[in-house]
Amino acid sequence: MKIQIINGPNLNLLGRREPGIYGNRAFEDWLQTLRAAYPDVEFGYFQSNIEGELIDMMQQTGFSCDGVVLNAGAYTHTSIALQDCIRSLDAPVIEVHISNVHKREEFRHRSMISCACAGVICGFGLDSYRLAVEALIGIARQKGT
Repeated sequence: MKIQIINGPNLNLLGRREPGIYGNRAFEDWLQTLRAAYPDVEFGYFQSNIEGELIDMMQQTGFSCDGVVLNAGAYTHTSIALQDCIRSLDAPVIEVHISNVHKREEFRHRSMISCACAGVICGFGLDSYRLAVEALIGIARQKGT
């Protein structure tokens, strides 16, 4: 099974950025934990602060992988372009947020991409990514792949 993880703006600063909200662990460290927990899953990882690069990566991988875990960061709340891209992919996309966006500022309560995703997971810290992987494994099982 192949799963592509895509992180959006400012997520390259995990471990240093607002640790009270996002924790003290860098994503690359968490990714090693995730890979160890799922040795049969091939994980791709990409991070960019640029919306178009996120779209390019989804288009490059979203037709050949079994699923995408997407944390679009602040683009979640603004990007119709990401929504359109997600709708065009063959692979299911799980929207992920580290924090519980519904306990934060009002503008974070609305996602422009949720309607195009297979599901949304938020508020479980970096473990949100593991929960998304479990969801994608479940989707693949339902499809019989």
